[in-house]
Amino acid sequence: MSTASPVIERGTVASRIAGCGVAIIILLLAVAPQFLSAGVVDRMTALFIYVILAAMWNALAGFGGLVSVGQQVFFGLGAYFTIRLANAGLNPFVSLFVSAVIVGTVSWPISLLMLRLRNGEFAIGMWVIAALTHLLVNLDRLIQGETGTSLISLNVYDASTRRVTIYWLALASMTALLAVLFGLLRGSTGAAIRAIRDNEDAAASVGVRVTGTKRLLFVLAAFGIGVAGALWLATAITFQPKTYFSVQWTAYMIFMVLVGGIGTFEGAILGALLFFIIETWFGGTGVWYLIGLGATALVFSLLLPRGLWGTLEDRFGWRILSVGYRVRLPVNASDTTGGTAPPAQVTTSREKA
Repeated sequence: MSTASPVIERGTVASRIAGCGVAIIILLLAVAPQFLSAGVVDRMTALFIYVILAAMWNALAGFGGLVSVGQQVFFGLGAYFTIRLANAGLNPFVSLFVSAVIVGTVSWPISLLMLRLRNGEFAIGMWVIAALTHLLVNLDRLIQGETGTSLISLNVYDASTRRVTIYWLALASMTALLAVLFGLLRGSTGAAIRAIRDNEDAAASVGVRVTGTKRLLFVLAAFGIGVAGALWLATAITFQPKTYFSVQWTAYMIFMVLVGGIGTFEGAILGALLFFIIETWFGGTGVWYLIGLGATALVFSLLLPRGLWGTLEDRFGWRILSVGYRVRLPVNASDTTGGTAPPAQVTTSREKA
C-alpha cells in the first residue's frame, strides 16, 4: 500500500501552455484577413461555424447525454429570424445576433416538452419538431415556400467589407461560445451536467436540479446553433428552407463529434477541423463525398468509439483543455514494503466530474 495520498488535478503544465497558445492563435486569426485571399477568408469563416456546431452538439450529447437528430431546427431558425429582422429594417449585422437570442428564447418552451422525453424518444422528438418548423416557415409569404429569399440588406456593403466583418463576427462568436461553454463545464454546473449524463436518477437523489440543468444546456446549445445558422446565412446570402432545415446539418455535427471525440472539449474542435479538411479536399466529388463521410463515421464508431482525441487521451493521458479532474498517484511514492507506487494513474473515461 502506498503511504502517499492520491493527487487530484484539474490543470497541468501542458494545459496552461495550451491556454496561452489558444490566446495567441486567436490573436493571429484576428489579423489574418489582412494577409489572406478572399477565398481563404470565406473558408476560415466556414471553419469557425463548424466549430460552433460541433461544440454545441457535443455539449448537448457528449456532456449532457441528450442525443438529438433535430438540432437543424435551431440552425434554420437562426437564419429565418435574421431574414425577418433585416426585412423589418434592423441592421443585418445586428440581426444576426438578435435572431440567436430569439432562437434561445423559442427553445425554452420547446424544452418544456422535449425534456420530458428520454433517449430515442428525445432524439426522434427533436427531428419531428424540426420537420414541423420547416413546414411552418414555408408558409411565410416572405420566404415564398421552397423558393426562398435573400438577405439583400447586406448588399449595401461592398464585398470586401462584408466578408471581413462576417469573418470577425464568426471568430468572435466561436471564441465567446467556447469560453462560455468551457467555464460552464468547469464549474459546479458542469459537474451536475456530467452526473445527469451518467445516471439521471442518482444525480437527482443527491440534490442535482436535473430538469433545470438540462434546460440550461438545451437553451445554450440552441442559442449557439442559432448563431451558426445566422452566420451561415450571412456568408451564403440566400435562404431556402429545405437547405437550412435539412437533417444533413445534424449529420455533420454528429460526424464531427464522433470522429473528434464525443464527451471531450478538445474533440469537438478537432472533429470540426478534420471535417473542414475533408470537405475542402473532397467536397466537390458529389455523392461520393457523402458516402465517404458516412463510411468514415462508421469506421470510427466501430474501431475508435472514443474518437481521435478520446483515443489519444486514453493512450497518452493528453488533457489540454480539461473541464474535469484527474486522479493520479505520485510517481515515486513509497509503499509499506519499501517499493514504489505504480506510475501516475489518470482517469481515461469521458470528462469526470
